[in-house]
Amino acid sequence: MAWTWTIVALVVLVYLLLDCGWKIRNKKKNLPPGPKGLPLLGSLHMLGEFPHHDLHRLAQKHGPIMHLRLGLVPTIVASSPQAAELFLEAHDLVFASRPPQEAAKNILYGQKNLASAPYGSYWRNIRKMCILELLSNRKIDSFKSMRKEELGLLIKFIKEAARNCVAVDLSAKVSSLSADMSCRMVFGKKYMDKDLDERGFKVLIQEGMHLSAMPNIGDYIPCLAPLDLQGLTRKMKAVSKIFDAFLEKIIEEHLQTKDENKTKDFVDVMLSFIGSEETDQYRIERANIKAIMLDMLAASMDTSATAIEWTLSELMKHPRVMKKLQKELENVVGLERMVEESDLDSLEYLDMIIKETFRLHPVAPLLLPHEAREDCTVNGFHIPGKSRVMINAWAIGRDPSAWSDAEKFFPERFVGNNIDLRGRDFQLIPFGSGRRGCPGMQLGLTAVRLVVAQLVHCFDWELPDDMLPRSWT
Repeated sequence: MAWTWTIVALVVLVYLLLDCGWKIRNKKKNLPPGPKGLPLLGSLHMLGEFPHHDLHRLAQKHGPIMHLRLGLVPTIVASSPQAAELFLEAHDLVFASRPPQEAAKNILYGQKNLASAPYGSYWRNIRKMCILELLSNRKIDSFKSMRKEELGLLIKFIKEAARNCVAVDLSAKVSSLSADMSCRMVFGKKYMDKDLDERGFKVLIQEGMHLSAMPNIGDYIPCLAPLDLQGLTRKMKAVSKIFDAFLEKIIEEHLQTKDENKTKDFVDVMLSFIGSEETDQYRIERANIKAIMLDMLAASMDTSATAIEWTLSELMKHPRVMKKLQKELENVVGLERMVEESDLDSLEYLDMIIKETFRLHPVAPLLLPHEAREDCTVNGFHIPGKSRVMINAWAIGRDPSAWSDAEKFFPERFVGNNIDLRGRDFQLIPFGSGRRGCPGMQLGLTAVRLVVAQLVHCFDWELPDDMLPRSWT
């Protein structure tokens, strides 16, 4: 044990010397302003349970483009629409890569998934495959009847519960709906919660997301990663083991299916690439397939379910808004049929509500981190290569220069403007923008709008047990 700590101390000393060397090299360069950190830790001690809140507070003092060191990692935080545009559009290619992270290493098969893969030919090719086989408008439309069927089952369940005066755990039901739709799209069929683990899809997906989002000291002080001081690596490996067994089961089911007339699903298409080599840089293996499968499942399931829950919670806290939406649904859809996807483009107030929800409650408040591929100058500031770049979408959605009464839920703020959330308007970028913008955005928006519209069209919703709106956050 003594030798272990001696080695750790020596490694830390080497890192401190390297850190001092980095500071000397960059001392005369015009880095963005930011807080002074502690030796080794940098500004890690300033980040708590909600790092997007803490970074927003620091940005209010130091500016919309802020530099701080998190451990040994130089980090740039963009906290305004103008700052985000500089990194995601003006210098998009420079910041198109992803940094190495312990979560991607331990849960996502060493950054072999789409979201975390470094910029390069592998990322470009799997992105093209995912869009073509799952995320194109043609593919999204092909799942229309499936979405209608699954949503119909949820409506039937809620109607039965209402008839019997039984309370509904809407969060659980929305998560189950999202899991069922995601499994059918990605894997070709539904799977029960027990097929994954006794805790179910929602709990495991959320645990994986939570572990990935937590500040991990191993990401910022790499020499400490093997020690797993926070116990996060052990937990990530436990979650990964469960998912790996589940994904192996799905792959085996597909490999054993000999039906030539069966329409190929997403997994079938991916399996056809096993062993292929686009270049000498990479080879598609089983781990790559599992990483992409898990990526698609988690992204489509968690994003949609979280956004639906936030939207419904805001509607219940603001009955005026819900009544206005119900009136729009009556005018566009009527009271004799269910909402169809073809109705969605005519539901303008629904669109405003969804935008306002994503403004206040982006599913990924800090988006996914970017990495500078080389030294760069942004707005007169020197950005060192390998810097980690965080886009604080949560702070941007509350920027008083972009939004009046920014803390207020007020969908009508979008009346008469063309602000869009698809990455063209940087005051509203819940899905990111540029090369690394979320390719599943259209799929997610379709599911969120359809489910919210149908639930509000069919039912009146209210807070449980006379709960006051301000007490539900």
